[in-house]
Amino acid sequence: MHLVPVPALPEIRLYTAHPGSGLRRLVEPEDDAGADADAPEPQPPYWAYAWAGGAVLARYILDHPMSVAGRSVLDLGAGSGLVGIAAAKAGACEVVAAEIDRNGIAALGLNAAANGVAITVVDGDITGGPPPLVDLVLAGDVFYGQDVAARVMPFLDRCLAAGVEILVGDPGRAYLPRSRLRLLAEYKVPDFGETRDAALTPSGVFRLEAETAPA
Repeated sequence: MHLVPVPALPEIRLYTAHPGSGLRRLVEPEDDAGADADAPEPQPPYWAYAWAGGAVLARYILDHPMSVAGRSVLDLGAGSGLVGIAAAKAGACEVVAAEIDRNGIAALGLNAAANGVAITVVDGDITGGPPPLVDLVLAGDVFYGQDVAARVMPFLDRCLAAGVEILVGDPGRAYLPRSRLRLLAEYKVPDFGETRDAALTPSGVFRLEAETAPA
């Protein structure tokens, strides 16, 4: 893994995948001798790249440090730790990162150290539990799949009911709860898997609002 600045976020450096990083072994650790040559190439671990939702949320935080300054923050589905690192750099008094992948947890710790910030890591899926004792939840790219969105939304609703503010970063994925979001800012940032020469993806930062009762 190469430690390099994040596109659109030169203030932050992450250990990032490259052609020689060998991350395919984490997807298919067994010998490939009997593999089907026509089978699609497995996707590398998601935490090895910056996703647009996390990148846009991190950019917003660095541009608007008062959004996190002096506050306790949860980075939900932290992956590489990009959003939590941005929050720590912007002056959050405490940053907690929730991540379920053990390799992602290792990468998160390395990335935090490389950027000189302290992040407390919670290992496991916290979405089935009570709201965390934080002031703010940062949810970058958590609506990419129907099953994930179905787990995350009830958790976020419990957070709102407990008085926790929620900021969402997303490029407009299929399961984004658009009717519940208020746009705060929009940036163009690279997305997962895009090449250096690809057009940048317009992505938004939103405040999640409580569901209103029907009239």
